[in-house]
Amino acid sequence: MIESSPRQRMLVLAICCMSLLIVSLDNTVLNVALPSMRRDLDASVSGLQWSIDAYTLVLASLLMLAGSTADRIGRRKVFVAGLVAFTGGSLLCSLAPSLNWLIVFRMVQAVGGAMLNPVAMSIITNTFTDPAERARAIGVWGAVGGVSMAAGPLIGGVLVDSVGWRSIFLINLPIGVAAFALTLRHIQESRAARPRRPDPLGQVLVIALLGSLTYGIIEAPAAGWRSPLIMGCAVVAFAAFVGLLIHEPRCKEPLIDLRFFRSAPFSGSTVIAISAFAGLAGFLFLNTLYLQDVRGLSALHAGLYMLPMAGLTVLFAPLAGRLVGSRGPRICLLIAGVAMASSGLLFALFEAETSNPLLFTGYMLFGLGFGMVNAPITNTAVSGMPRSQAGVAAAIASTSRQTGGTLGVAVIGSVLAAGLANGSDFSGAAQPAWWIITICGLLVLVVGAATSGAWARGTAERTARTLEEAVGTVSTTTGSPRG
Repeated sequence: MIESSPRQRMLVLAICCMSLLIVSLDNTVLNVALPSMRRDLDASVSGLQWSIDAYTLVLASLLMLAGSTADRIGRRKVFVAGLVAFTGGSLLCSLAPSLNWLIVFRMVQAVGGAMLNPVAMSIITNTFTDPAERARAIGVWGAVGGVSMAAGPLIGGVLVDSVGWRSIFLINLPIGVAAFALTLRHIQESRAARPRRPDPLGQVLVIALLGSLTYGIIEAPAAGWRSPLIMGCAVVAFAAFVGLLIHEPRCKEPLIDLRFFRSAPFSGSTVIAISAFAGLAGFLFLNTLYLQDVRGLSALHAGLYMLPMAGLTVLFAPLAGRLVGSRGPRICLLIAGVAMASSGLLFALFEAETSNPLLFTGYMLFGLGFGMVNAPITNTAVSGMPRSQAGVAAAIASTSRQTGGTLGVAVIGSVLAAGLANGSDFSGAAQPAWWIITICGLLVLVVGAATSGAWARGTAERTARTLEEAVGTVSTTTGSPRG
């Protein structure tokens, strides 16, 4: 536990939000640059998918390892190393001579990003010791993440049209350097009282599962769903999943403590995070290509078209943080699910992309929904978890986000590529993808309603007691307000 003054706690929160800003922004700022990159680097649709998914895939694979490592060797050490790697990777991306090199440098960025988000969340959890104050801090954190991701297309559009697509990586440099200097000055070192030991087999299984699943989905339209390559990916993914289910419960200190999932709010936050971020990634991927390739808009104008989505997210993300702090996550999750599903339905049933009034209505609904969903995901994930395991719990929540983003681009991109290959126009090829986004919104609604009531809170409390007894501590748990 870190004792600090209110001013010191606010500085720590600001530094952590700076790291979240650059990592989250890089998830979406690249979308609006895709057409420019395709022309400059001669990239295919699958190549564009990889320029996004190489980043999110490495993030998803390494977040839990980074969280547990930080709990063990020191959170500030890992956080500083992450800032150096991410900032350096951003510089390399801006200099990439080809698509393949860009993908490699995006992976370097992601290694640094994996050291930032879960560690920053752990630092916040251990700095803000009062449950209500912690809930508000987590709400701010979630709001920054949601706003930065939603604002990505607009920021990217301005930069691509004024400076060029390489500039979207250069904006990370001043923020990264400033966060590095402030971290050395203001963040204290902290570790878990009883950190877990490494689980190398568990880490390998996670990488095999996510890597084979993503590769198979992205490459299937070109290789064929029944080709030996894709069937091999399916076998590897299934074997890795079964291996995790068998190995992790038997491991004394597993990478993924499956007991966490006995908490209904924690399990629900995992499903909601995957669904919401898959929907966001697919939504941005589809709209970026449609606005620039079909409507012929510039990157800047495409970003401006998506301003209603970003604006609603900016407006409602802070409100969601305050609601979670005072009323709990339930209201936010219900609103988010309804809004995101309604947005998907407008495109799936009424081809909203062909009518500006419907298009902007769909953007506003999705922005409202995404603005309301991010803060409750984070708060619910760490609710009821011992602070000694805060890094791992937060890492699983972040992994769920990145996994959702990875799968969203992979699935939506593959569905679109398959439709275009069969001769459909863009609207026809995209229609199945819009139904997938609608289902993502419905999952947020249904799972949010099921895992945010009194019964769910009871499972979180029982899980916390079990985990505390298992590690032999009587640590204070990170409670959340009733909701």
